[in-house]
Amino acid sequence: MTDLVVVSLEAWDLVWRRNQYLVAELLRADPGLRVLFVEPAADPLHEARRGFRPRPGRGLRPGPGVAGVGDGRLWLYQPTKILPRKLDPRVDDRLAALVRRAARRAGMPAPLLWVNDPAAARLADSTAWPAVYDVTDDWLASDVTPDEHRRLVADEALLLRRCEEVTVCSPHLVAAKGRDRVVTLLTNGVDVDRYRTPTARPDDLPPGPVGLYLGTVHRDRFDVDLLHRTARRLAGTATIVVVGPVLDLTTAEYRALQDDGVVMLGRRSWQEVPAYLQHADVLLVPHLVNDFTDSLDPIKLYEYRAVDRPVVATPVAGFRDGHDPRVVAVGASDFPDAVVRVLHEPPAGHVDDDIPTWSGQAALMAEVLGRARRRRDATSV
Repeated sequence: MTDLVVVSLEAWDLVWRRNQYLVAELLRADPGLRVLFVEPAADPLHEARRGFRPRPGRGLRPGPGVAGVGDGRLWLYQPTKILPRKLDPRVDDRLAALVRRAARRAGMPAPLLWVNDPAAARLADSTAWPAVYDVTDDWLASDVTPDEHRRLVADEALLLRRCEEVTVCSPHLVAAKGRDRVVTLLTNGVDVDRYRTPTARPDDLPPGPVGLYLGTVHRDRFDVDLLHRTARRLAGTATIVVVGPVLDLTTAEYRALQDDGVVMLGRRSWQEVPAYLQHADVLLVPHLVNDFTDSLDPIKLYEYRAVDRPVVATPVAGFRDGHDPRVVAVGASDFPDAVVRVLHEPPAGHVDDDIPTWSGQAALMAEVLGRARRRRDATSV
């Protein structure tokens, strides 16, 4: 039996991302695999300072049911961070100890380790577990405090040195992280058949033409001002709809978007997402163009391709690089007018037969995990 500990940047919830899709496919493909999925630590003190009800981590618990996967093979663990790093410089060591303890309690004394969160560098350094560092964002290019940047630099340097294998999701990251070591490009994907199975129009989509954005509203990548300008340009013509979590807008900013006619639907489960995409008249990517977004491989790139709808995007990685006639990549100044043009004259359809699938990408990840195990075994002889 193979055991795998995945330290994720996101919780396992109804909004599936790269980690959930890959883990689910790995579990389906290997009946002997068990997974402990480690979620970001709960931070009660931080929540209290933001005015929310503080809650401890949910601890170790059985994971939700996954189609085609038997009970007892997926476990979730959410630790609790008691104090911030400024007050407790050993917080990452404490969290690493909690994860090691959770793995033992789950019956996984010597698992493989898959690190997505750079803060798990201490965990990798404190164990002899074969390790893979899966890089999905260039956090060194993100807008953080100097102290946070120094911590990220140190954590990533440790992971790049310590891990037997490193995977990256985009060509930009191949160049950025592959300077001093070999890395494997493992892009995102999509369940093509599920996204192409016709569905009914969701009841909460507004009537009339819809320009839809699917994804997280996050300041590192989302151009809030551009969304305002686009909504005003479409007033009386179409409605902009945002489907996905809103992470860091103030209440005033959120209400200002609503005042401009933007419909904020919030999170929708991964099973519901195809219906929203299929019934949009144009799909939107109002992202900032910077070093951070250049490092990304947006999952929406594959989901948008799968549903065969027209797309208007700023010239971000993925959307600016292809030759898909359905995609219009324009600068922010031309974005609102481009959306209007596509609504009036949508481009011809174009069926993709070469979209990477999650099952295919999971098979590549299985190969990487196997190599990591063999390399650790070879160095332990």
